[in-house]
Order: sequence, then C-alpha cells, then structure tokens
Amino acid sequence: MSTRHTGGLLVLLFLLIGPGLHAGPPADSLRSRTLLSEWDYRETATHDPATLTGIAATSVTVPHTWNQWDAVDNSPGYRRDASWYSRSLRITPRPGRRYLLYFEGANTKAEVYLNGARIGGHVGGYVGWEVDISDHLSPSGENRLDVRVDNGYDPDLIPSQKSDFFIYGGLIRDVWLREVPTTFVSDLRIRTPEVSTDRALTRAQINLTGRPGVNSRLRGSITDPETGETVASGSTTPDENGGATLTFSAVANPKLWSPRSPRRYRVVVELVTGDEVVDRREEMIGYRWYRFEANGPFYLNGERLLLRGTHRHEEHAGYGGALPDSLHRRDIELMKEMGVNFLRLGHYPQDPSVYEACDELGIIVWDELPWCRGGKGGEEWEANTERLLREQIAQNYNHPSVFFWSLGNEIYWLPDFPGGDDTSAMNLFLTRLNSIAHELDPGRLTAIRKYYAGADLVDVFSPSIWSGWYAGVYKNYGPTLEMQRPLYPRFLHMEYGGSSHVGRHTETPITGDGLVNPDEWAEAVNQVNVENIASSGDWTENYIVDLFDWHLSVSETLDWFPGNAQWAFKDFGTPLRPENPIPYLNQKGLVDRAGEPKDAYYVFKSYWAEDPFTYIESHTWTERNGPEGKARQVSVFSNCDRVELFHNGTSLGMRTRTPGEFPAAGLVWDVSFTEGENALVSRGYRNEAEVATDDLAVHYTYQKFGGADHVELTHRALPNGNILVEAVMRDAEGQRVLDYEDHLYFSADGAGELLVNYGTPTRSQVIGMANGRAAIELRPGEGRTVVEARNQDFKGSYLVITSDSDSR
Repeated sequence: MSTRHTGGLLVLLFLLIGPGLHAGPPADSLRSRTLLSEWDYRETATHDPATLTGIAATSVTVPHTWNQWDAVDNSPGYRRDASWYSRSLRITPRPGRRYLLYFEGANTKAEVYLNGARIGGHVGGYVGWEVDISDHLSPSGENRLDVRVDNGYDPDLIPSQKSDFFIYGGLIRDVWLREVPTTFVSDLRIRTPEVSTDRALTRAQINLTGRPGVNSRLRGSITDPETGETVASGSTTPDENGGATLTFSAVANPKLWSPRSPRRYRVVVELVTGDEVVDRREEMIGYRWYRFEANGPFYLNGERLLLRGTHRHEEHAGYGGALPDSLHRRDIELMKEMGVNFLRLGHYPQDPSVYEACDELGIIVWDELPWCRGGKGGEEWEANTERLLREQIAQNYNHPSVFFWSLGNEIYWLPDFPGGDDTSAMNLFLTRLNSIAHELDPGRLTAIRKYYAGADLVDVFSPSIWSGWYAGVYKNYGPTLEMQRPLYPRFLHMEYGGSSHVGRHTETPITGDGLVNPDEWAEAVNQVNVENIASSGDWTENYIVDLFDWHLSVSETLDWFPGNAQWAFKDFGTPLRPENPIPYLNQKGLVDRAGEPKDAYYVFKSYWAEDPFTYIESHTWTERNGPEGKARQVSVFSNCDRVELFHNGTSLGMRTRTPGEFPAAGLVWDVSFTEGENALVSRGYRNEAEVATDDLAVHYTYQKFGGADHVELTHRALPNGNILVEAVMRDAEGQRVLDYEDHLYFSADGAGELLVNYGTPTRSQVIGMANGRAAIELRPGEGRTVVEARNQDFKGSYLVITSDSDSR
C-alpha cells in the first residue's frame, strides 16, 4: 500500500462506500483515496467481459494471485494464463472532480473495462499505473468494473520466462480509487542537487493534469516533521502546458538521511488559483549525498559506510507473490533487526510499502529493472523495456532510500530470441537505458550485475562471485575480491551464499578447503575433495553457517571494500528447481519462506546487529551422536563483548569476541557431551553486565546408527490448534538414522487436512528428510484421520489420529 500522494484530513466523498471499499490513510480535503480490496474472481481467459455473468465467481481479497498454491505444489509448471477480477463501483460524481483507478501492480498485462467498455490497461508487471474513469461513469451511480489480468508467456515482456523465480499472475498489489480536483498535480519529482552538512538545495519538477487558471501559481514548503518547523519555501507559475520547476530556499544545517539516522522532511506543493488552494500534494524526502572512492570504499554523507546487504524476492508462504503490506513490512523489519543497511530488490521493482519501510527504517536500495536473462529482443521488446524503466524511475523517484537504478541481471544469459545474446546489440541498448536513467535522474547511479561486456557502460558493476558454492571454496573469497578490485572502479558484490535445508546438520561439514571426512567413526581420517558444493554438498545448515562466517570475517575487515549483498534473505519459489529438498524452492534464504530464521540469520546478526543477543548453534540440531570421548566444537553467535558457556551447569569458560576470527569470532568451546540429555546455556556480557542469554537441550548418543530400516510416525499438538506429524527414520534397533536425506511423501485420508504447498519445512507434502526427520502440519477434523509417509524404498508407515487425539 502506497503512503505517498496523500495529505491531511479525511473528507466525506460523495461516493457510497460499499463492501470492499475501505478509506485509506487520512487524506486532504482536496484529495481522497479508497482501497478496493474485495473482488469477484473468475478463472477464465475469455476476452469478452459480457460472458462473465454466466461464469461462477469466487470472492477474493486483493492483493491476490491465482498462483498462490500451484507455484510450489508437486506438479511441473504453474498456471500462466488470464483471469478476471470484477466488482461494483457505486459513485455519485461531484462537479469539478476526477476519479482515478490506481493499480500498484498487475502481473503482467491488464485490461480495464467499466460498464462493458474498455477504458485502459497496462503491459508489464511490478510497476504502478493509473486509469482515469471520470468520463465513463454511469449517471445512475451504479458501475461495473472488470479487469482482465494475464501472466501468459510473452517473450516481448521482461523478465524472461527463464528467470529463476515465479512470475505470479493476478492483481498482486493494492488497487485504489482516487478522487482529485479537475486540475491537479499529477507528477512531482523532487531533486536535491546540492547537499552538505551546512545546507541543502531542493528543486521540484511539477506537471499538472487539467487546465490551470490564468492566475494560478504553485507554492511549496518543506517542514521538519519532528519539530513542525518550516525550513524552506518557494513559489512559481506553471507554463501553458502545466509544467513547472519550483526552487526552494536553502535548508540550513539539514538533518541528514542515513541508515543510522533516517531523518526525513515533508514537502508540500499547492496549486493556488487566486486565493483558493485547488490541489495539494505531499512527499517525504531525505537529504544525503554519496560516492565511491575509485576502486575503494563507499561514502555516505562524507563518511565511509560498509554496505551490509541482502536481497529480497516478493513472496511469502501461503500468499505467493500477493502479500499484504504487513508482511512486506515484516520482511524489512527482520532485515533491520539483523543489521542490514542495504537491500537489492531482486529482480524487479517491489510494493510501495517496501520503499516506504526502507525510507523510514534506513535501508539503502538497489532498485532493479526486470531485465533478467533472455537477452535482447526486437522493437516491441525494446519499447516495453524502455517504458518500464521510465515508469519505475518515475514512481520511485522521491524515495531517499533509492541510491541505484539497476538496469538488469544476467541479461545475456539464455536468450529468448535468435541472436539475442549479441553483445554489440545489447551494448547499444544498454547504453540507451543508461542514458535514459541519467536523463530522468542525474542524481543517482546506474548499475548492473553479471554482464561483463557492459561493465563499463554503467556506473556500478557487480561480477558473479560464488566462492564455496558454484565455484571454488569459501576461503577463496578474500583473494577473489582482491583480483576483482582493480577491474571495476565502482565495485559492489551482489549475490553470495548457498542453500541450506532447515534441520539438516553434520558433525563433519565440508571445510573451507573443500574437504570432508566421510566417516568420523573410522580409525583413519580419509578426507575427500568436494569439487562442486552446490551439486555435491549436503546442504547442511552447518556448512552455510561456516561459509557466511568466513565471508563476513573477510568483508568486515577489508578497509577498501565497499560492500556486498547476500543472496537471498528469504527462501522463495522457482520453477527451475524441482529436485531440491523442498521441491520448487530456492533454499538460499537466511529465513524460511514463512520468515522463520535459520541458523545463518544469527551469523549476520552477530556482525551487524546492535541489540545484544546470544545464539547457540543450533536450535534445529538437538539430536547428535559420536564416539565416546570425542569432544564437539560448539559455537555461539553473539554481538556481546564476552560470552560464557555452561554445560550441564558447569562453566566452560569465558570467551572474548574478536571480529574477523573464524569461526564465530572466537566464541567456540570444546564440549564433551554426556550420553543422554545435555543442557547448554550461554550468557553474553557488555561492560561486565549480563545482557543476553540462550539455552539449548541436546540429546547425545555414543552408539553409531545403522542403516535405514523403517519410518516411525508420531504426533503432537501445536499452539495454533494444528497437529504436527513427525516422521523419523529408524534403524533396526530403533535409533534415529541421522544421515538419511531422501525425500518423504506425506498423504492423509479422513477428517483432517494436511497443510501443503506452503514451501516451508512443516507445510510441504514432499520434503527431503533432515537428519532422518521430516514433519508436516495437520489441521484436525471431527473424526478419524489416517496419515501415511512413504518413498521409493519405504512402502508406507501409517498413523491414525482421532478427534480426541488418540493414535496408534
């Protein structure tokens, strides 16, 4: 939900608000907006809205996608076609007013019909667009609105169908009805051409829709929301076409925007005719300046800032790509809690609430055009791509968090057209996009990732470096950065990391040299070299923790390094990965698809976060074993100065945290686990005071498990009222087989319902076992439910659950 383009007090619209029309945030007496949330949905690709009345409809709430469930189900493909959204609009128009429909995003093509007539549309997803319905409203006040949305295959539209993410179809973001004056400020772009600690200059480029009066003028003010003080003002007269440039007086000693202190100012522009204020438009802006030292660090407001970044895809378990604003906000807050100050939006512009949250919380944004893979197309493709860049820049122009306009990602790869990867043609078009970006916005930098032939055509470049995952070992990260440094004057490293399956652990993770000991029970150590960890690794949380820990020990200690962004913050769906432990899911997230942190989240938090914490690795590793007398290294990730670890009530000593030391900044202990239950407690200290604690219970055995023999099913109640069904692979002696990783397939018959197609560790019908365990949630019903778990080698284990929770 956008919070831009609004004003002060809510007025009564001469508009009958029916079901699904909700007043938005307080609006000015000159403007108002209403959220259109409730719609009738018809899953049909017909082109004629007149035929819709004979087709049954389902009530849905927008944002909505028809790929909410089929994206990560167990069938190849997902629905790529058209559907219709319909609703009534009861409006009694007022003289001197205009009525506009604003769509924050419709994927990927849309046509709008009012009272049976096509009145507008849009080609391209991920950006907002508007349709003026004023001249098409029925005099009776009763109107029917129909919107056809289509996410079908179209090679002339970015992103490429070969991108590693789902292109969700539907009205994936909020839809608003806006009421504005007949003549109104339709475009307001605010530049800050000069900023320093002493003063800031502000200039607004304004365009009006409608005819301004002969004696119309524009006046503006800038206020500090914290004090209410007006710090600058200005006025001008629009030209005959409704355009104007308004220059404000200088702001003295501006409060600067930064990740640590995201101070903002309110800009108000009014259209005045005579003594009457005809329209009023507001924006929130921030004053900041930034630069790169050649082949060196990044500077914000004159001080070096290490960019500590991550990436975000716009989706969530159970919602697909159609999230409410609260979940968008939750993602950004989780990032901020972890200590993020930089976010690359991959690989498309995102919901307006994301930018607003980044503005407010202080997170620098790399905003990316959806030119992702596919090469370059023909004239229609070029026209669409250029227009989408212009629209993206226009709608996100005033956000102080946006520092970079990225022109694409892996753009040469997997061309959709014959000759689409011709670098000469691609470079000509990339040069054009770069010129457009600088023409529209001279104050920001352009960027691109992994297109080496055009690295010198943009301002900022990111090569592809996946040390320890797709190439090499993670200990190569530092030397690789040093090799890349002289090649790119403004260098940022986008994308590093690897996949991890929640709950999958090993006592012998692959080392930073790419070696692994396959059998620690053997008398002789026989290390094996793992050449490609992405395809041959075990996807354990341990390995990814070590990989990130090493990367941070490098990036946090290089005095020349501008920064990087880990890929990706949250697990997300993709049609290209059907054989992953959770099928059709990219599992490189620091949190799972529902936003629950994995172990790796706490590694970053230990380096970046301010609020004190300790985290014992790992809360998803509570069943372990090994030879008697063999000590195990236990790491505690913390941002405290010192940490003390206790084992079964006995202190194992205090450690001082040393950033850059590997592993865990030196917060590691050798623990000799006793057979049976073990209690670990960590206590973190700052300035000699205890400020954080964590505890963990571990069950440990000295006996080596045997081969997989049978699946044992149990269940327990969850606080949300559901039942968690747990499957454990046992050997013939009943011991858990901790290295069993094959997929398990759940099904249920009877009264209960399995929660499936969420793409999470407990809501996936097909899932790779983690240390010989898998689980799934069941929504209980009245009566008997039979749950089955099977795979290719184990032909079925059964659990009977009755409504009184008896089972056998």
